[in-house]
Amino acid sequence: MLTGRCHCGAVSYEARGEPIFHILCHCTDCRRAAGAPMVGWTMFPVEQVKIEGATRVYASSEHGRRHFCEACGTGLFYANDAAFPGMIDVQSATLDDPDAIPPTARVQIADRVSWMATAHDLPEFERYPG
Repeated sequence: MLTGRCHCGAVSYEARGEPIFHILCHCTDCRRAAGAPMVGWTMFPVEQVKIEGATRVYASSEHGRRHFCEACGTGLFYANDAAFPGMIDVQSATLDDPDAIPPTARVQIADRVSWMATAHDLPEFERYPG
């Protein structure tokens, strides 16, 4: 079982069973919704995810529905019944243990911010440099 929550803790969830996949999405829709260069998604059958707390739902496209905490705004879930009926994506960075499921693919790289292709080449610091 995997567990996770939003930033403020008002929404928590449990996901049981094996995920369908864990991908890193570079699409423009995900980038704009998250304010980040990519978003990690772990997909499960909807009946395997138990959500506690109130989420708001935003129709980000004709069929896409993004769920976020109405208190702190953390993006948590995505559903698209036209593309993935009966499935729900969990934003993998909200997992209590994000290392539990390594990503297996990067998708929508046609929309990738160009500098993300070489981001791993940048200098690294354990904490914010002084």
